[in-house]
Amino acid sequence: MAPDIDEAADPAARAMEWLVLGAAYFLLVLFLIGVFDLFVSLYRLLVAGNFTDPTEVVALLDSVLLLLIIVEVHRTLVAYARDQPVLRIVVSAAIIAVSRRVISFRLEDYGEGDEALLAAVSLGVLILTLTLGYFLLDRVSVPGRLEL
Repeated sequence: MAPDIDEAADPAARAMEWLVLGAAYFLLVLFLIGVFDLFVSLYRLLVAGNFTDPTEVVALLDSVLLLLIIVEVHRTLVAYARDQPVLRIVVSAAIIAVSRRVISFRLEDYGEGDEALLAAVSLGVLILTLTLGYFLLDRVSVPGRLEL
């Protein structure tokens, strides 16, 4: 009698589901720590009187966007564990991640003007491509295609 592949794969699939849920709970803890850190940073910013410093405000916004990325990755893991579509969630997380890079973009981080220009154009192309992809995921329906 030959071994049943589905039967043999079931324990591994169940273990993976539990690991995915474990990762989701880990991200929940990271998010809570991040929110606490955000409030501490905001308090320090207000006490020091640096709330009008653009560099400090961008750093704070960077933290908020990082928390949003954690939320999107958490949503992806939970949807995956529930066998729900994840592609839209992944694309929205990518849009937030690239937007975070755009917001924190500083010319001083690059050696020459050509490097900065190439990085800026690349980020722009990424944002446009991801936004178009997200738009198409919502608008285009293909007969026989599984929900993404």
